[in-house]
Amino acid sequence: MVLIAPSILSADFSRLKEEIKALEQAGADMIHLDVMDGHFVPNLTFGALVVKAIRKCTKLPLDVHLMVKNPKKMLEWFRDGGADILTVHAESSSNLEALIDQIKGYGLKAGVALNPSTDEQVIQKVLNKTDIIMVMSVNPGFGGQSFMPATLDKIKRIKKMIKKRNILIEVDGGINSLNAKDCVLAGADILVAGTAVFKGGNYQKNIESLR
Repeated sequence: MVLIAPSILSADFSRLKEEIKALEQAGADMIHLDVMDGHFVPNLTFGALVVKAIRKCTKLPLDVHLMVKNPKKMLEWFRDGGADILTVHAESSSNLEALIDQIKGYGLKAGVALNPSTDEQVIQKVLNKTDIIMVMSVNPGFGGQSFMPATLDKIKRIKKMIKKRNILIEVDGGINSLNAKDCVLAGADILVAGTAVFKGGNYQKNIESLR
């Protein structure tokens, strides 16, 4: 069954603990945390202290997506903050393999994210070490963007690259009940959704709609 990872960027931050609990009760499989540094992407969100606070609120896996210019120096911060999955962008480092090794050395699951314009061949050399490939279906940095249909072919190509490796494909950006099925049919295992989960306030109904 496809896993649903609500992005808390769409949550009410004035009552974040209650929002996390509501997502847990609504059937979320993990919590997706978009960390932006204002350099790698133009937006700025939150750091390891917020992740650490959320860790105290839930037993769900914390899926930390690092949209940052220098992930190497930050990995330890988010490990200590309670992350279960650390995903770094292929575009953020000239030594992607070293980042993956560092994350795996912490005993965490390692993910690699690809921007829409990034060719999937860049992940070929780290496939034997990676747990998750995150396919960005919007340009990273802002929520509420529309899904890019070309992502579906990219998912299919990555699925072929993976072959029998135990790697999950995660899709992030513009996911809703209209395109979720297409993503899963293309090969997606995890769907990240912000607006689609939080809209209207009925989180359980929205999550079930995505499934």
